[in-house]
Amino acid sequence: MLNFLSLRRSIHYFRHRRLQISPTAAISKPPFNPPRPFSTVSPSPSSSSFDSELRKYLGYGALVIFCGAATYYSFPFPENAKHKKAQIFRYAPLPEDLHTVSNWSGTHEVWTRVFHQPENLEQLEQVVKQANEKKARIRPVGSGLSPNGIGLSRMGMVNLALMDKVLEVDKEKKRVRVQAGIRVQQLVDGIKEYGLTLQNFASIREQQIGGIIQVGAHGTGAKLPPIDEQVIAMKLVTPAKGTIEISKDKDPELFLLARCGLGGLGVVAEVTLQCVERQELVEHTYISNMKDIKKNHKKLLADNKHVKYLYIPYTDAIVVVTCNPISKWRGPPKFKPKYTSEEAIQHVRDLYVESLKKYSASEERDMNEISFTELRDKLLALDPLNKEHVIKVNQAEAEFWRKSEGYRVGWSDEILGFDCGGQQWVSETCFPAGTLAKPNMKDIEYIEELKQLIEKKNIPAPAPLEQRWTARSKSPMSPASSTAEDDIFSWVGIIMYLPTSDARQRKEITEEFFHYRHLTQTLLWDQYSAFEHWAKIEVPKDKDELAALQARLRKRFPVDEYNKARRALDPNKILSNNKLEKLFSSTDTV
Repeated sequence: MLNFLSLRRSIHYFRHRRLQISPTAAISKPPFNPPRPFSTVSPSPSSSSFDSELRKYLGYGALVIFCGAATYYSFPFPENAKHKKAQIFRYAPLPEDLHTVSNWSGTHEVWTRVFHQPENLEQLEQVVKQANEKKARIRPVGSGLSPNGIGLSRMGMVNLALMDKVLEVDKEKKRVRVQAGIRVQQLVDGIKEYGLTLQNFASIREQQIGGIIQVGAHGTGAKLPPIDEQVIAMKLVTPAKGTIEISKDKDPELFLLARCGLGGLGVVAEVTLQCVERQELVEHTYISNMKDIKKNHKKLLADNKHVKYLYIPYTDAIVVVTCNPISKWRGPPKFKPKYTSEEAIQHVRDLYVESLKKYSASEERDMNEISFTELRDKLLALDPLNKEHVIKVNQAEAEFWRKSEGYRVGWSDEILGFDCGGQQWVSETCFPAGTLAKPNMKDIEYIEELKQLIEKKNIPAPAPLEQRWTARSKSPMSPASSTAEDDIFSWVGIIMYLPTSDARQRKEITEEFFHYRHLTQTLLWDQYSAFEHWAKIEVPKDKDELAALQARLRKRFPVDEYNKARRALDPNKILSNNKLEKLFSSTDTV
């Protein structure tokens, strides 16, 4: 800008000098000089100086414009921020008091000036009351693990991380009452001295209890329901009706709706959970194939308390993991593994060393300190969208699991966890799979079609394709909701890792993942009546796609009933966010 101002002043100055005439010149008549044919006229010193100065400043201006344009158009903006490029000066500098809140994978992030963290119920009630009076949003957000950032809102949030106490333990009835901000691992550690634990777990332990029940999270086991079914009473702080206590006996209809209420019916302040006795489990991990799975699938579901399959794309390997209580008569199994943990991971290390040479990369850390999931992330980071490279990584993973076959004994909260790897995009669908007595095998057909889709469309799909099962839930907003007691549901997750911090590479992986997800949606979801996990559902940007999603949700879930409860409990929608408003649109949507 300074260069342009200087240029303008200089042009004005030299024009003025060139056109200025002295008083004597104006009076006296200039002498006659006849023209000489074919003669050249030398420019005057003032004209030459002006042209030189003009060219210099024009060059400066062109350089500034070129550098600005090159920087602006090469900066890796995400697709959803392209509109910002056309309005460079619209966005003011960010205030220093903004809070940056993102989900675990860094795929969703907001800046907000309002982030409440009450320390007790009274403070929470005051926060909700004041927000309702001002009609200011305070979306309930847990520990931020949801892949889709369902709890985020740039207009304001409330987090209960400071309300994380175990309030009451009834050892005889195996019940525990806790504040909703307590994390799963904290809760498990806090009640183990009473010989109690949770009936089931998700893959990780860092979720807040209030969050994990609200989105319909689940563990695995065809006889075990999703985690919201463990809730037998709740205390909700609502904008319109204050603090209410609901249970199976007290307002049961609202209770069932609010157990998986997506944070839209009230801020969950306290939860009473039905627990089970703490017990040791035997985990058995082994490699199978599709032919054997088809033959043994029904028996595997019926005979094991916990079971999951990990399919490895572009290979025939299926990792089967079962977990069951230790037999009182036989005790833990006596098994000597064929390979040590070092031998099991060595093939992956070898591929990594070989790949470093191929991609002219270097590794500073000692590879003996790197876990399997870290090695996988590092391998994928070298060329994450190269199908042939991803296939090699998958084959190395299959070899790792072949050499990791065996048994492991431990407490349920130690055994049922699963190392999911680093930051990632993930989509998980839930669909009916018959009954426990008569599985319909649709779950296995789904996987067969999914693997064929991956290979036909040349998708660089990393491992695993994870498949788990649950019993039904009586919560009408649960993806596994059903009125039939014996119904079972299969949950299938697809994944793409984000093993790099490079913005451009993350953008390319994101685009490929959504292409992958769109193919599964188009070819599989309607055919198998599959619906996404609430913590993983993404809202389409296209209006027609959004309308189609809204119509699908209305066929599966009681959207009108849910919206009616929201109007009664939160008429100003202070607990909502854009995701909820778009998924559950109504005629009075603000």
